[in-house]
Amino acid sequence: MFHHLARLGGWTALVCIGACMRSAPAPMSAAVATVNDPVVVDGLRQLRAATSAYKQLDAAVAAGYPRTVADCIVDEHHGAMGYHHLNRAYVDEKLDVTKPEFLLYERMPDSSYRLNGVEFIVPYRYWSRDSVPPVLMGQKLHHENNFNYWYLHVWAWTDNQDGLFANMNRDVQCPNGGKVYKATPDSLW
Repeated sequence: MFHHLARLGGWTALVCIGACMRSAPAPMSAAVATVNDPVVVDGLRQLRAATSAYKQLDAAVAAGYPRTVADCIVDEHHGAMGYHHLNRAYVDEKLDVTKPEFLLYERMPDSSYRLNGVEFIVPYRYWSRDSVPPVLMGQKLHHENNFNYWYLHVWAWTDNQDGLFANMNRDVQCPNGGKVYKATPDSLW
């Protein structure tokens, strides 16, 4: 989420940093076997169909995602999120399972990129922080109050032992340790 901070602008950096710093665990229903829930199954099917081409970074770039991102986001205890490639055209009040705001990539040892998942966000300016949470794939999005947005991760392309909707993935690696963001005292890991 925190990539090319200087090149993509401050807003992108804030969005990315916020999700890492205040990652709340997914509700029990999301952390455990929700893959049998028909809403999740259908949403995952649509998401994978829409993002399959983005396994090739060139296809993602052609669709409006940046080619490079400066920082790979990692938590020293809970795994990593990877590189967050933001498509600014998708940042609005709507959630569309076929148009994730962020693609979550991992840079492999041979310098290729592997698509692991996505992140959906809705800034508070579009969906008030004090209202009911937006819902996608039957999951309530989480608050990120430091940077004023709602968010949800979906590990659509890489298994995650902590669940399909977990914030971090213990199996995702960042080169050279990545950019570590420490949880704030009120974060729920």
